[in-house]
Amino acid sequence: MNMPNERLKWLMLFAAVALIAGGSQTLAANPPDADQKGPVFLKEPTNRIDFSNSTGAEIECKASGNPMPEIIWIRSDGTAVGDVPGLRQISSDGKLVFPPFRAEDYRQEVHAQVYACLARNQFGSIISRDVHVRAVVSQFYITEAENEYVIKGNAAVVKCKIPSFVADFVQVEAWLDEEGMELWRNNATTSYDGKYLVLPSGELHIREVGPEDGYKSYQCRTKHRLTGETRLSATKGRLVITEPVGSVSPQLNGNGNQEHITLTRVPMMGSVSLMCPAQAYPVPFFRWYKFIEGTTRKQAVVLNDRVKQVSGTLIIKDAVVDDSGKYLCVVNNSVGGESVETVLTVTAPLSAKIDPPTQTVDFGRPAVFTCQYTGNPIKTVSWMKDGKAIGHSEPVLRIESVKKEDKGMYQCFIRNDQESAEASAELKLGGRFDPPVIRQAFQEETMEPGPSVFLKCVAGGNPTPEISWELDGKKIANNDRYQVGQYVTVNGDVVSYLNITSVHANDGGLYKCIAKSKVGVAEHSAKLNVYGLPYIRQMEKKAIVAGETLIVTCPVAGYPIDSIVWERDNRALPINRKQKVFPNGTLIIENVERNSDQATYTCVAKNQEGYSARGSLEVQVMVPPQVLPFSFGESAADVGDIASANCVVPKGDLPLEIRWSLNSAPIVNGENGFTLMRLNKRTSLLNIDSLNAFHRGVYKCIATNPAGTSEYVAELQVNVPPRWILEPTDKAFAQGSDAKVECKADGFPKPQVTWKKAVGDTPGEYKDLKKSDNIRVEEGTLHVDNIQKTNEGYYLCEAINGIGSGLSAVIMISVQAPPEFTEKLRNQTARRGEPAVLQCEAKGEKPIGILWNMNNMRLDPKNDNRYTIREEILSTGVMSSLSIKRTERSDSALFTCVATNAFGSDDASINMIVQEVPEMPYALKVLDKSGRSVQLSWAQPYDGNSPLDRYIIEFKRSRASWSEIDRVIVPGHTTEAQVQKLSPATTYNIRIVAENAIGTSQSSEAVTIITAEEAPSGKPQNIKVEPVNQTTMRVTWKPPPRTEWNGEILGYYVGYKLSNTNSSYVFETINFITEEGKEHNLELQNLRVYTQYSVVIQAFNKIGAGPLSEEEKQFTAEGTPSQPPSDTACTTLTSQTIRVGWVSPPLESANGVIKTYKVVYAPSDEWYDETKRHYKKTASSDTVLHGLKKYTNYTMQVLATTAGGDGVRSVPIHCQTEPDVPEAPTDVKALVMGNAAILVSWRPPAQPNGIITQYTVYSKAEGAETETKTQKVPHYQMSFEATELEKNKPYEFWVTASTTIGEGQQSKSIVAMPSDQVPAKIASFDDTFTATFKEDAKMPCLAVGAPQPEITWKIKGVEFSANDRMRLLPDGSLLIKSVNRQDAGDYSCHAENSIAKDSITHKLIVLAPPQSPHVTLSATTTDALTVKLKPHEGDTAPLHGYTLHYKPEFGEWETSEVSVDSQKHNIEGLLCGSRYQVYATGFNNIGAGEASDILNTRTKGQKPKLPEKPRFIEVSSNSVSLHFKAWKDGGCPMSHFVVESKKRDQIEWNQISNNVKPDNNYVVLDLEPATWYNLRITAHNSAGFTVAEYDFATLTVTGGTIAPSRDLPELSAEDTIRIILSNLNLVVPVVAALLVIIIAIIVICILRSKGNHHKDDVVYNQTMGPGATLDKRRPDLRDELGYIAPPNRKLPPVPGSNYNTCDRIKRGRGGLRSNHSTWDPRRNPNLYEELKAPPVPMHGNHYGHAHGNVECHYRHPGMEDEICPYATFHLLGFREEMDPTKAMNFQTFPHQNGHTGPVPGHAGTMLPPGHPGHVHSRSGSQSMPRANRYQRKNSQGGQSSIYTPAPEYDDPANCAEEDQYRRYTRVNSQGGSLYSGPGPEYDDPANCAPEEDQYGSQYGGPYGQPYDHYGSRGSMGRRSIGSARNPGNGSPEPPPPPPRNHDMSNSSFNDSKESNEISEAECDRDHGPRGNYGAVKRSPQPKDQRTTEEMRKLIERNETGPKQLQLQQANGAGFTAYDTMAV
Repeated sequence: MNMPNERLKWLMLFAAVALIAGGSQTLAANPPDADQKGPVFLKEPTNRIDFSNSTGAEIECKASGNPMPEIIWIRSDGTAVGDVPGLRQISSDGKLVFPPFRAEDYRQEVHAQVYACLARNQFGSIISRDVHVRAVVSQFYITEAENEYVIKGNAAVVKCKIPSFVADFVQVEAWLDEEGMELWRNNATTSYDGKYLVLPSGELHIREVGPEDGYKSYQCRTKHRLTGETRLSATKGRLVITEPVGSVSPQLNGNGNQEHITLTRVPMMGSVSLMCPAQAYPVPFFRWYKFIEGTTRKQAVVLNDRVKQVSGTLIIKDAVVDDSGKYLCVVNNSVGGESVETVLTVTAPLSAKIDPPTQTVDFGRPAVFTCQYTGNPIKTVSWMKDGKAIGHSEPVLRIESVKKEDKGMYQCFIRNDQESAEASAELKLGGRFDPPVIRQAFQEETMEPGPSVFLKCVAGGNPTPEISWELDGKKIANNDRYQVGQYVTVNGDVVSYLNITSVHANDGGLYKCIAKSKVGVAEHSAKLNVYGLPYIRQMEKKAIVAGETLIVTCPVAGYPIDSIVWERDNRALPINRKQKVFPNGTLIIENVERNSDQATYTCVAKNQEGYSARGSLEVQVMVPPQVLPFSFGESAADVGDIASANCVVPKGDLPLEIRWSLNSAPIVNGENGFTLMRLNKRTSLLNIDSLNAFHRGVYKCIATNPAGTSEYVAELQVNVPPRWILEPTDKAFAQGSDAKVECKADGFPKPQVTWKKAVGDTPGEYKDLKKSDNIRVEEGTLHVDNIQKTNEGYYLCEAINGIGSGLSAVIMISVQAPPEFTEKLRNQTARRGEPAVLQCEAKGEKPIGILWNMNNMRLDPKNDNRYTIREEILSTGVMSSLSIKRTERSDSALFTCVATNAFGSDDASINMIVQEVPEMPYALKVLDKSGRSVQLSWAQPYDGNSPLDRYIIEFKRSRASWSEIDRVIVPGHTTEAQVQKLSPATTYNIRIVAENAIGTSQSSEAVTIITAEEAPSGKPQNIKVEPVNQTTMRVTWKPPPRTEWNGEILGYYVGYKLSNTNSSYVFETINFITEEGKEHNLELQNLRVYTQYSVVIQAFNKIGAGPLSEEEKQFTAEGTPSQPPSDTACTTLTSQTIRVGWVSPPLESANGVIKTYKVVYAPSDEWYDETKRHYKKTASSDTVLHGLKKYTNYTMQVLATTAGGDGVRSVPIHCQTEPDVPEAPTDVKALVMGNAAILVSWRPPAQPNGIITQYTVYSKAEGAETETKTQKVPHYQMSFEATELEKNKPYEFWVTASTTIGEGQQSKSIVAMPSDQVPAKIASFDDTFTATFKEDAKMPCLAVGAPQPEITWKIKGVEFSANDRMRLLPDGSLLIKSVNRQDAGDYSCHAENSIAKDSITHKLIVLAPPQSPHVTLSATTTDALTVKLKPHEGDTAPLHGYTLHYKPEFGEWETSEVSVDSQKHNIEGLLCGSRYQVYATGFNNIGAGEASDILNTRTKGQKPKLPEKPRFIEVSSNSVSLHFKAWKDGGCPMSHFVVESKKRDQIEWNQISNNVKPDNNYVVLDLEPATWYNLRITAHNSAGFTVAEYDFATLTVTGGTIAPSRDLPELSAEDTIRIILSNLNLVVPVVAALLVIIIAIIVICILRSKGNHHKDDVVYNQTMGPGATLDKRRPDLRDELGYIAPPNRKLPPVPGSNYNTCDRIKRGRGGLRSNHSTWDPRRNPNLYEELKAPPVPMHGNHYGHAHGNVECHYRHPGMEDEICPYATFHLLGFREEMDPTKAMNFQTFPHQNGHTGPVPGHAGTMLPPGHPGHVHSRSGSQSMPRANRYQRKNSQGGQSSIYTPAPEYDDPANCAEEDQYRRYTRVNSQGGSLYSGPGPEYDDPANCAPEEDQYGSQYGGPYGQPYDHYGSRGSMGRRSIGSARNPGNGSPEPPPPPPRNHDMSNSSFNDSKESNEISEAECDRDHGPRGNYGAVKRSPQPKDQRTTEEMRKLIERNETGPKQLQLQQANGAGFTAYDTMAV
């Protein structure tokens, strides 16, 4: 072989390819046509192709594209595949064909190879998925059933051993036992409970092995899936059963825990068994678990129809990908445990798709391809471009900037161990591109050395090219002398220049500029000649492979050059034919050889003067290897022969690598019978000891060294005689079927298989088969299509290949042909009354007999002359016809014809159908009806044997005729239908007809219906949702169109929910507004801030709700961020800048869109002053604060701002600015100290900008050229004495300060002159000193003078004289110890001597904690208070803020910080109608100050207001309905109602309910008809309660009313007074007796209180709230106090409990604790609790007593009955309270509209201004109690004594105690005079509350639901004045909290009857007398009513008699109101 010529050919080929590629690139630079596209696969080959050598295979690959792509088959390494004669061919249509081949022709590189199909056109290439081709040569194999060792009772798994070389193709089909029972593997009816089970993997599973199983043996039957061959195992497997003596823990057999199971194509293939091969005794228990993916946690496997467990084996059918994972089998028995892990991978087919499939991208723009794939498992993702890997393994391929070379076809490959998949996409280039062009270039130039050279190149192109430079083929880089630069011109051209500074002769040479872009290259070269001596640049060593051509040019500089020659060994070249030398210095050596051409070559350049230069080039020649031919001999070898070959490499550089391959697969020494031996460095021997079919193929020896590779191939043929793969057997076929008989054999050469048929009926002589249409032989298989009797006989199959005698087999093929009907069943129809013919044709061997049956009964025409039977003989059989003259309905029957011959019989059926019109539908019924539709049903009529096509429902309005009907068509198969589009509430007539193909039936009977009303069908209109505030939205809408109401709309359901959530709507109901066109609206409240809500509305009527409106979405108003920015941090940048950074608040807390951030900053010492703070806004998350003070600590906060406002501020952070040089000292003095000394003093800089380290004093003699002197002074020294000065010579002084940064500015200069005269001067400066309260202060006064000056001080203008706190120090300073506020002011220091005097003035500021601020009430609402705060006028230190303290009457103190700028402050979230105490303290940087006076106030709100009776009560015969919405809530939301009732003539009240909600109506049931009842209602809210009593009579049974009850005669006021005066003989003794008793008790109390003043005493405490009673264990106390229980003193019931107050009292004492006890139901379930004094500083002795016994506790047993001193108490059984010290008789006055009449005071008490109608009493530290706490609205006229109790401490905490005396007033039922005790309603020092206050006094809790009112009414008609009763205390248990929104209308009044509670008397003694209740006559005469003053005068004159004393009743609706006094 001529190597150089060969290489030249290859070079020409590469040049041609490059030219074509260049042409294609030029073409591709232009945009491709729209219809042109790259290749796409139409039919892609599958992943695996397995085939038998006897069948061969064809692999199809098709692709589309424009132009049509070329199909090329390649190997996995990318090399093209060619034809291998007889083994592999590529057909013209692109198929890869593997013909059947002999076993000995097997070649591994052909038949066990990974192929791929490549499709390419000019736009790119694509490669198919990997195609694993595997040809299987039939090899003999045997299978073995193995013995299994098993412990008795365990399960056994018997395995079938299959050789590994066929394991992929052979699988177990079934197991057989010795009795012939077969167990199949894929049996659909497999029982998982049976003894035996064949597992999906082929093992035989035997359960619960017993001794009898040891006698059985088992064989497995396998099947080859390619050849279909089946065979039984060569051995039989048995069970070897052991019986253990003792217990055995679970033992694992095999390596099950390493088992890894992989399934492919799970959806199609299905089942897998996971083994748990463990045995134990006793038999173990197996549990399967699956690990949760990615964790070590596991969960039990759930067993179901798909997942079964058989003993320890887990079987999964129809496995899915989710079944993949790690499984754990845990085996346990009583002895121990074991576990097995199994990893299961369920595979799913891989598929891929690239998105987008095609994209056109402009040059430089990005392109993205996304590979979307499915399947399992997925191991790798890879990408290729045009068939070449690009090293990308991510699903997304991104090309940031598309270049020209990027266009083409891209493919994504998905792979796992089993298969692969691919998808392709095309990238096209958009836009237009031009390759580079050199537009202007430098020319050859000759020049002298010295000047600079400028070479220029201009190039153009699209995209813009880049230009590089070369000198003699070597790239030029910038250095000291070479500079390359370039720029782009306006028109897009690139100008590049090369500058050579001061050119040398050595710079000469061939210069080249190269313009290169993504779409091409252009270049230009020219010489630069520089005059000078010759010079040769250094040449690098050149390596070249032997046989190639060496081309090298000498890099010469200098000019002119006369000659350039090449030398070798000092001999000028050429010295042989191969060498050529050219004048320009180029040397060419052809066909280089090592021996002759490897040397050092020298280039010599000379000029005419004879100067020369030399340069050396070293050439190294590398020799590639060369392999000598070898062979295995001329003829084919036989099986078992020996073969060998020698591979010798005589030529080539060492080291050499020699390798062997067979069919392209590497040969490994020692495997498959191969032996490789390396005989020496250049020889390798291949040896095969025993040949077999595997060794057939092409052997290749490959030798490799660094210079190249050489190889030689030789083929080895091995002869193999034929062997059966599939031997034919006898077959029988049904006549007419397609017969197929397989006969397959293999061998080498491939056997020829032929078929022959026996001559005659016996085997022996055979002849070749005649070729015909239905008989053919294909690949050894005999096909007989449509086999007939003529094809029966003996057949011979022969297989011959020339090796041996060949194979043959004889078989019998038989054909069976019984009679046959081609059509087994058909339908035939006929119309009733018409003739019909039925025909049957039977094919088969004649004779054939045919009989007819009708409905399985023999049909005989003789019995019915309508039937006739005829037969006709045909060539293929017999035709029989049955004729019917006239069809009847009974002829609808199944006719069967039965054909019989010698080979069998057959039958065919004809279903005869006689058709007619249907009958009339009947039983038409209405199943259901609505407003617009009706559901009908009917019975299906006889259909006339023709399917009912349809029903027609006809309907009309009742008044219309049947000619004006509407129709509904219904399918014929149904008997129910709905008629729609009806109008609601309309009458319709409906009927129905049936229709089939024959005709229509008659109409059914009509039915009449009336449609129902319907829910609205329209949606509300004009829906608008608008935000009102951050938590409220207003919804407005209008009703649906009137036509869509479908009834009267009753209201709307308004639903709302959070948008974008799956939660359901929350609905609210709104009543319908009847006004036409009126807009409805609803406010949705308590919503989330800045949250989007969806709102829907539906209207409803009595039928139901209409459709929901479209969802309206709206955001609530933006709120302010509820959390501050986090991670706030600051960094000091410079002395005046700080960077502040932060992180946004969490999104959920933003409550809006954060627009900006605000940074609040100020110097830390000014932080308290809001006015000094600076604000900076920014949108980013950090900012830099500029212009700050130097060396100053700054405090900063950050807050986020939304449209709703500023959010929460972050926690303050602090940073200090950097120090800087200080400012100049603020002032300088120079004071003469003598004739040679001057004292210089100074003040520090105003801004030191850091820590002063020192001062520098500069001095200079004035007017002289003397140098300036400096003196450093420590930082703490503020003066310097300059000495050694010249007398009378002026000196100039100035001072600077220094910090660590450096020296600051200089102070002003000051001139002084030393002198003998030293006047008195003060060196100190006027200054301001700030001292802290209680600390020491020192003010300096440094003076000079001669004589020594006298120093004196003046304080605020007054001469100073020393005292304890102030003294003069030796240096003249003034020291003040323990500074107080009064020390603030001006201090002047005076220095005087005989010459002069001087003075300075200091100002002293004292910083002290603030004094008490002023707190005033500005406004109140139901739940908030607004207070004004003002600082104390005397405060000197700046105030930083206030702390506001407030508490409810029975609550804890709470605080709130208030900024110093706030004029007003709102205290929100307070209780409605409640009393509050408020005080404030100020604070500054010194600390917290004194507290202000306590402000006592209350929130707005009143107890419930009474309704009108008609609006509240609705009576029926046996119940009464109560409409609680008629009550008005008085401003505080209602909490609940208590309902009680009784018959009028009864005394006891029955409690119906004690927790009725205010929004509901309530019905009192089980009343008797025509009966008078009393009803008592107690309404509660947080401000108190109101009681109302009603009289009503139930209706009669028939609904009538009963007559009113008899009343007493109506009396005028004069009559009443006359009755009283006429009965004075009764009245006076009673009153006198009462007075005596009261006075006696008072005296006893006073005596006892004096005696027990210092004891720990017991009080029957009025403060303990409701339910307080005397201790019954001390009857002596009751006697001593004159305790008399009233007969019917009622105690109230307890809400929510089933026992009354009496029960509670009997159960024991309620834990009385102290005389300050209050009960707060919000805090403690206990009845009573101590009320602690508020934390108020007792400065100035403003509050309360500082001395005295203010506590009374149970401390000693036996002291329970002592009475506390100074305690106010209340005795049961007395009508009024008692004051032991001030028993006063008060006359009652009218109480009108809350104003009190004249109020008598007591000594030392005045009515302060500003409190009209109230009394403010302050006597020392005591306050006068409010008289009206005990007042009652007397309903009896006459005089009432009011007793005031002992004074209580004037302390905020005592409000609660005073409130316990607040009682309930009786509203006079006839509108007459209302009597009230005189006295203050507003006790200002304690500020407890005005009279309207309904809160707390009865309970001490927030709900205000006292029960003291029960039984608090006495009337003259019932008992004497003497029995007047004190109101009882109420229940201590609180009711539920109050709801809102109640009616506030007032109503008229009605007398009420006595309470039904148990009296206090009954509590103390079980039974007591009841009071009498007389009837009272009403007086409707307003003129008869008297004023209180008139009544008083009448009583004094004794003008009214007892008979005239009557109750004054209002003209009302019949109930009494009980008014609680204010709390």
